[in-house]
Amino acid sequence: MSQLKVSELFYSIQGEGRYMGVPSVFLRVFGCNFTCGGFGMPRGQTSNQRNEIKVELVKDYKELPLVSTGCDSYASWDPRFKHLSPVLDTNTIVTSILDLLPTGYWQGEHLVITGGEPLLGWQRNYPDLLGHDFMEHLSDITFETNGTQKLTNVFYDYLKDWSKSKNGEVTFSVSAKLPNSGEKWDEAINPDIVCQYQEVGYTYLKFVVATEDDIEDAEKADREFRNAGFVGPTYIMPVGGVDSVYNLNAKNVALAAMKRGWRYSDRLQVPLFKNEWGT
Repeated sequence: MSQLKVSELFYSIQGEGRYMGVPSVFLRVFGCNFTCGGFGMPRGQTSNQRNEIKVELVKDYKELPLVSTGCDSYASWDPRFKHLSPVLDTNTIVTSILDLLPTGYWQGEHLVITGGEPLLGWQRNYPDLLGHDFMEHLSDITFETNGTQKLTNVFYDYLKDWSKSKNGEVTFSVSAKLPNSGEKWDEAINPDIVCQYQEVGYTYLKFVVATEDDIEDAEKADREFRNAGFVGPTYIMPVGGVDSVYNLNAKNVALAAMKRGWRYSDRLQVPLFKNEWGT
């Protein structure tokens, strides 16, 4: 039986992208290849906010404070907090998922596998989860990924077969990281990998932006993806995991999307739930 290191498992509505507003179960696995310390910071600077949290005072994941700069899901990859993410076997995860669903079984809800970066080493474990008897009626999955991890041959084939057998759809929500994240362009923008995703399922780009420089970076990245053969839609979304940051630029980002023919994505978890853990 397979295992996953699970940071969060919760039921909410999808706050971003294609399935915004759809009731969803979120499975957040531990681990990421990026830190995204630049979000909410002046260009070229990185946040130290998460490092100021006193680990010894935190006994439970939900006790962790939200941050206004840097990665707002920092606890899903920061090694200092890995003890808060238990290793769970497939049966435990599936049972917990069914307990979360309003009727106790899948009835049109969506499964979102997120992180961290869910396509790191966990790819080999997902078939055991998705193929579980009690996941029989699940028909739609989204992987929220940064677009840097190639699908293994085995998982590639599995997802294609899963879609056919379920008459369902796999979606890849690719939040490719721009320089405002603090990550390096050559490591963060991987058109060939994202084009592989679209061979398997519906794939779209989602860029987090705040300034005109960010939007210019999004245009440059979009061109690179298109030149490599990417054909899916592009969304832009405002920076901010807390109201004070998010509200500053949401309208401007929407106007920028309209101007370029892109799609605007809200972050409903911020105005609705204040981006609390488990939302």
